[in-house]
Amino acid sequence: MDRAKPFDIPKREVWEAYKRVRANQGTAGVDDQSIADFEADLTNNLYKLWNRLSSGSYHPPPVRRVEIPKGEGGTRPLGIPTVADRIAQTVAKRYLEPLVEPCFHPDSYGYRPGKSALDAVGKARQRCWRYAWVLDLDIQNFFDRIDMDLLMRAVRKHTDCPWVLLYIERWLQAPVQMADGSLVARERGTPQGGVISPILSNLFLHYAFDIWMTRNHPTIPFERYADDAICHCRSEAEARALLTRLETRFAECGLTLHPDKTKIVYCKDDDRRGNFPDHKFDFLGYTFRPRLSRRRTGFGVSFSPAASGEALKSIRQTVRHWKLHQRSDKTLDDLARMFNNHIRGWINYYGRFYKSALYPTLRRIDLILARWAHRKFKSLRRHKRRTYHWLSHIVGRQPDLFAHWRLLYGRGRAMGAG
Repeated sequence: MDRAKPFDIPKREVWEAYKRVRANQGTAGVDDQSIADFEADLTNNLYKLWNRLSSGSYHPPPVRRVEIPKGEGGTRPLGIPTVADRIAQTVAKRYLEPLVEPCFHPDSYGYRPGKSALDAVGKARQRCWRYAWVLDLDIQNFFDRIDMDLLMRAVRKHTDCPWVLLYIERWLQAPVQMADGSLVARERGTPQGGVISPILSNLFLHYAFDIWMTRNHPTIPFERYADDAICHCRSEAEARALLTRLETRFAECGLTLHPDKTKIVYCKDDDRRGNFPDHKFDFLGYTFRPRLSRRRTGFGVSFSPAASGEALKSIRQTVRHWKLHQRSDKTLDDLARMFNNHIRGWINYYGRFYKSALYPTLRRIDLILARWAHRKFKSLRRHKRRTYHWLSHIVGRQPDLFAHWRLLYGRGRAMGAG
C-alpha cells in the first residue's frame, strides 16, 4: 500500500506528470528512450518510477548535454533528462509551484502561469515612455553558476517536504554526459532543459534580485524574464549607481554581470534631446530603439520595440531549411498545412508590436513560393512575371490560405507593395 512507503507520493501525481511530459514531447535522454518507447510498457514504467520515488531510492540518471546555436553566434548548452526523469521532475514541480508562485514578484514573467514574454515586452514598452534611462542586465552563464547551497536555502524557505528537498538536491548534483560519452560532475548550476530548472532559477533570482530590488530600490521598476532583466531609471546617474550596487549584489550571490553586454541605454524620442552612445537594447526577441511612429498629433519618433534583427535572421534561416522551392511533389494547400503553424507563431509573437518590421521577412516566403510554382508548373517556367501574377491571383482568391497573407495583403495591397 502507498502508506508503507517512506514518502507519500500519490500514484495519481505520477500519472498527471506523465500526461504533462507526453504533451510537451521532447527528445530522448542518455538512455535513448523516446516517449513512444516509454509508453510501450507504460504501466510498468510508471509503477517502477512511483515505487522508487516513494521509497527514496530514485537516483536521477546523467543529463545529456547538447549544444544549440544562439542567435548572436556561439552555442547554448542544454541538458536533456530522460523521459522518466522528466516525469519525476514534473511531480516535484507540481508540488513546489503552488507554494512559491504566490510569493513571486509581479514583474517576474518567465515560466510562470498566466504570464508571458509578450507581457514583459509590453510593460517594458510602457515604462520606456515614462523613464528616460534603462539598465540592461546580462548575467554571465547564469544557469551554470547558480550556487547550490544558496538555492537549497531558498527552497527550504517554502517547503520542508523531505522528498522534494532530497530529489532537488539529487537533480542539482546529477552529472552531465557530454557528446563523447564522458561524465562531468557538477558543483554549481542547474542545467537548462530540465523541467524543474525554470522554477528553481526563478526562485534563486527572486531572492538574489527581485526582493533585493524591492527592498533597496523600491522606486526603480524592472521586468525580469528568467535571467533577462531591464531596470528603468530617471537619470544616467541613477542607472550608474544601480549598476555599481547590482555588481556587488550579484557577486555576493556567486554571479557576474557580463561586462560587455550589460549596458546603460538612453530611451531617446522626440521629447528627449541630447546624445548618448547607446540608444537601443534587445529584450526577449525585440529591439527597443527610437522609431518613427504614429502619435496623437501625427507622426513622431517614439522609443518602441520591434522584432530584433537576430529574431528575423532566425526566421529566415528556418524558412531556408524548409526548402519550399524543392517540394514539387506538394500542392500549395499541402505547404500551407505544413508550415502555417510556424508562420502563425511568428506573427503572434513578433507581430504584437510594430508589426511592419516583420513584413519584409514574411515576403521572403512568397518569393520562395513563387520559385516553387516556377519549378512545378510548366506553363510558368518561361515567364517569371507570370509566376507572380499567378501567385497574386491565388492570394486574392484565398487570402487565408497562408497565415501571413491577410496581414500583408488584406487591405487590397498587391504582392510586393509595402
